[in-house]
Amino acid sequence: MNDQLKELLYQMLETELGGVQVYTTALECVVNDELEEEWTKYLEQTERHVDVVRQLLQTLRLDPDAQTPGRQVVKHIGESLVQAMRMALASGGEPEAAELVACECVVFAETKDHMNWELLSKFAQKVQGAETEALAAACEEVEDEEDEHIYHSKGWCRELWIQSLGMPAVLPPPEEERKVKTALGAAHAEKAREEML
Repeated sequence: MNDQLKELLYQMLETELGGVQVYTTALECVVNDELEEEWTKYLEQTERHVDVVRQLLQTLRLDPDAQTPGRQVVKHIGESLVQAMRMALASGGEPEAAELVACECVVFAETKDHMNWELLSKFAQKVQGAETEALAAACEEVEDEEDEHIYHSKGWCRELWIQSLGMPAVLPPPEEERKVKTALGAAHAEKAREEML
């Protein structure tokens, strides 16, 4: 098996594990009830994604507990995002400020997560081999949820920032209302927000 594929898979598992911690902490920061509902759903999905990647590693006869330098970096980044949210909570500022920090941390985490699944999907489509079927099945199970996580999270972050700046915001964001799952859909939703005000 390709060494870089192994590295991607180990980083994927660590990203999902970190994602569970990011969402758990973000839920301590949330103020908006609809965002809390969204993040609760994403936490449950991310916990399932951990199981999907762990099972994929086992199917490919890889040790899910193996450590790589890249995996350690991903773990450090996830821990840093959790620490940033804890700092925001401990600052004694407005609860909405901690919620904004949490939104940004979710977007950071989901950017890496989305890229991981996109890369794995591209690999599964282009490469022939014994592992191709298992890779494709995992992508089929998770990729749509990851698309929703990134595009909806960016929308929430943008709209909550707009609201914090004293401008009219669209909440929940148009990405959520339109059930966006593509970059093009996100671009259309952001453009349409002006019409929604």
